[in-house]
Amino acid sequence: MSILTDAEADALDELLTKTTPKTNPDVQGPFIKHRDTLVVLDTFSAEYLKAKTLATKKTPAELINNMIRREMALEK
Repeated sequence: MSILTDAEADALDELLTKTTPKTNPDVQGPFIKHRDTLVVLDTFSAEYLKAKTLATKKTPAELINNMIRREMALEK
């Protein structure tokens, strides 16, 4: 990725400040393909995840991902 000059950065800033991005809620992008997935946790699990997120500065998704990968590694 090339580094912008000051003039290019100013032009880009002005463009993004003065224009509204066009979006289409009917089109699912890569980050919302599974937005219909809902997981409900019991109170204990939710409180555990909340405490771990505060202690580790990781998101709940990162923590769950790590737990699943550890469990899968143990099963091999």
